[in-house]
Amino acid sequence: MAGVSALLLTNARLADRPGRPVDVLLDGGRIAAVTTAGAPAPVPVSTLPEQVDVDGRTVVPGLWDAHTHLTQWAMVRQRLDVSAATSAAHAAALVRDRLDLAAPPTGGTPLVGYGFRWATWPDTPTAAVLDAAVLDAGMGDVPVVLLSGDLHSAWASTAGLRFLGIAEHPTGLLREEEWMPASPRIVTVDDAVADALVVDAARAAAARGVVGVVDFEVADNLTAWRRRVAGGWDGLRVRAGVWEQHLDAVLAAGLRHGDPLGHPHGSDLVTQGPLKVISDGSLNTLTAYCFEEYAGVAGPDAHGILNIATDQLAPLMARAHAAGLRCAIHAIGDRANALALDAFEASGARGSVEHAQLLRPDDVARFAALGVTASVQPEHAMDDRDVAEELWPGRTARAFPLAELRAAGVPLALGSDAPVAPLDPWTALAAAVTRSRDGRAPWHPEQRIDVRAALEASVDGRPLDLAVGGPADLAVLDVDPLALPAAHDDPADLADALRATAVAGTLVAGRWTHHAL
Repeated sequence: MAGVSALLLTNARLADRPGRPVDVLLDGGRIAAVTTAGAPAPVPVSTLPEQVDVDGRTVVPGLWDAHTHLTQWAMVRQRLDVSAATSAAHAAALVRDRLDLAAPPTGGTPLVGYGFRWATWPDTPTAAVLDAAVLDAGMGDVPVVLLSGDLHSAWASTAGLRFLGIAEHPTGLLREEEWMPASPRIVTVDDAVADALVVDAARAAAARGVVGVVDFEVADNLTAWRRRVAGGWDGLRVRAGVWEQHLDAVLAAGLRHGDPLGHPHGSDLVTQGPLKVISDGSLNTLTAYCFEEYAGVAGPDAHGILNIATDQLAPLMARAHAAGLRCAIHAIGDRANALALDAFEASGARGSVEHAQLLRPDDVARFAALGVTASVQPEHAMDDRDVAEELWPGRTARAFPLAELRAAGVPLALGSDAPVAPLDPWTALAAAVTRSRDGRAPWHPEQRIDVRAALEASVDGRPLDLAVGGPADLAVLDVDPLALPAAHDDPADLADALRATAVAGTLVAGRWTHHAL
C-alpha cells in the first residue's frame, strides 16, 4: 500500500518534549523530516504536502499489539460477554437475560458467549445449569456454548454439546484437548463474514492508535491473509503467524520472517510472522505447566499439562529457524517457560515466549542471555490476580514479573491476547504501569514498569522521538502519556487516565486510518 504522496503535521509535540512544537513531514509512506515548527523542510518532497495542524497534540510511533487472535476478537465483539460472572449461576443468569431481551438464534444456531473464568467459582459449570437457564427463558431448544476467557475451555448446554458433535459428556465443561477438536464449529465463520468483521475490528483498533498486530489466529493464515490482501486490505499492518499444521505451506512458498504475503499484489502491509506453538495450557483451566502443584489439586495433572515435549519442540523450532522464521512459544507455567527456554537454546531459534506469566528468577536471566523476547499481556495480571493467589499461593511475587524482566535487559513486547483481553494498547499500558484496575490497590507493585518502558514495549521497537526514514506509522494523542504520572499520584487514578488516553488520529504508511482531529 502506498501512502499519500506528502503530508505535513504541523504544531506537534514529541513525547516528553514540552518545549517548542515540531512539524513532522511524511512522504512516500516514510517519516521524511522532523523540524522545529515553521522551519522549512530540509528535504524535497514528491508534491506540495497537505498540511494538518494537530494543535499541540503529542505524536508518537503507532502502537502494536504483539499477540492477537484477530478473527476471534472480531467475532467476540458481536457475542455475549459473561466475563463479569462470579459463579456458574451468575453466568447462566446472563444467558437467560440475553434470551429474554433479544431475539434468539434461529435454525439451530447457538447462542455464543465468552469470557467466563470458572477456576475459583463456588459452584460447578455443568450442562444442566445452562439447560435450566434456557428453559427458564422458554427456549429449551436453543444451543448455548460459552468460551472461557483464556479460550482453553468451553461450557455447553446439552443442546450446545449436540451442536458441537458431542453426544454425551459428564459435565458439559470441555477442557483443552476435549475442546480444541470441537472448536471449529464455533470459532470459524464463512470467509466473507470473517473478513468483514476483521475490517470492522481493524477500524476500532485504529481508533486506539494501533497500527499493527501479530495475528496468531488458529487457522491457515497464509491463505486467509492472501485473500484479504487480494481483496484490497488497507487497514493495519499484520504479521501473520503460522501453526505447525500449516508450516509446510509457508516453507514451500519460501517465505521468511517479514516477507510480504501479498505478492503479486504489491502490498507490504501483511507479512509473514512467527511459528506459533502452544507448550502448555492456562492458569484458569488449571493446565499451565508448573514445577509445584496447584493448591488443592491432586492427581496426575496437578502440575498442569505439557502439550509438547522438549525433544519434539526443539526440532520443530530448528526447522522453522533454518527456513528464516522466528518462533513464538506459548508458555504460562514456570516449568513450561523453563522448557521453552531449553528449546530455544537447543534449536538456536530466535523469537519470543508468549505470556511468560510465572517465572523462576534463574529463567529471567536465561531470557536475557538467550535474547528471547517476553511477549506479555499485562491485563491478564488484572484478570488473574485473585485466581493466582488462590491457585499459586506463595508464588505470585514472580507472576507477571515485568520489572524483573526489564531490569534484566529482556526485550518486552506488550499485547492483549485478544479476545482474552481487549485489543486496546492503553489497557495493557495501564496494567503494566500500575498493576491496578477498578480502583484496587496495585498487585505486587514491585513488578510495575514506568510509562516510558511500557510505551517503548508497545511501538515495535521504534524510537519515541520519531526516527527519520522510519515508516510513517503514527498516533496523534490528546495527551502526552509520559506526562501523566506527574499529574496522577494515585496508581488507580493513573490507571484510569492511561486507559482513557484519547487518540485523535492514526496513520499507517502516511495514510489516515483514524481521523478525529
